[in-house]
Amino acid sequence: MKKKISLTGLVLLLILSFTGCGSKAADTAQYDQDMMQQYADTVIQSFNNMAESDFEGFSEMSDLELNLTLLQSGLPIESDDFLAMIEAWKAGIKECGGLIDMGEYRLETSNSGATLSAEADFENRDGELSFAFDEKMNLESLTVNANYTTGEILEKAGLNTILGMGTVFVVLIFISFIISLFKFIPAIEKKFSKKAEAVNTEPAPAKAAEPAAEAVQASDDGGELAAVIAAAIAASEGTSTDGFVVRSIKRRKSNKWS
Repeated sequence: MKKKISLTGLVLLLILSFTGCGSKAADTAQYDQDMMQQYADTVIQSFNNMAESDFEGFSEMSDLELNLTLLQSGLPIESDDFLAMIEAWKAGIKECGGLIDMGEYRLETSNSGATLSAEADFENRDGELSFAFDEKMNLESLTVNANYTTGEILEKAGLNTILGMGTVFVVLIFISFIISLFKFIPAIEKKFSKKAEAVNTEPAPAKAAEPAAEAVQASDDGGELAAVIAAAIAASEGTSTDGFVVRSIKRRKSNKWS
């Protein structure tokens, strides 16, 4: 019984294995590599023979005009993808130099599409050209990868590290400087508060009170003088001060008694 179960499981495993191989072969077979290579060669030859003005002409076209142009050329690619491929080509040529020669294409498939790539010789360094296709063999993107030596990779990594750390340290120093200025805030607040208190507690002008004080003093002196004169008159007349009232006192121009 156990042997029958083992044999049955082995048969099922073999069936599943053959089914998987058949589906993978079918996925690979649905891509026409020769046709894909023709599309890639057409793009490379066209881009390699174009000047900067030609690239700008494509960028200035409307979507309808560019789609019609691509349709006439026989390239299965959308206008947006074509413009993105132009930018990728220009960036790659700027980094690697002009294209000199190419090697054989390699096709790699996946569930979402296929990638056609080939080694390439440029004027400044070697690199790799890769074309991405969807399931319907429509061109989606172009990538130009430059091959860097170990020393160049380490140099770039070092520069990126220094740039990143330098930026962090500059920001930290600036923040520390701002924090160091906080100690002056209490002194500034205290200074302004003292000025405000001085303004609020400033005494009223003394000049306004002086005339009133002088008037009171004058009135007091005049009253005492009037009382003395009234007493003197009453004494000379032999009467009391109840019979008359001194209203005002005026100084004569001459001090001589007649």
